[in-house]
Amino acid sequence: MTFTAVPEQTTEAVNAALIAVGVVLLAFLTLYLVGFDNGVLSRSGMYLHELMHDGRHLLGLPCH
Repeated sequence: MTFTAVPEQTTEAVNAALIAVGVVLLAFLTLYLVGFDNGVLSRSGMYLHELMHDGRHLLGLPCH
């Protein structure tokens, strides 16, 4: 028995992989913003830190 790759199945697999990579990158960005940004990105002091304050405590990250 031989298997042949159908182009539709190949593009579906590539699309699924791209979506998975996008979700992982978004998760890492969210983790960075919640856990490690201490005013670096917001440029207005601690705005993002204070906005994500409860999330930091929920994840068990030290912040003060």
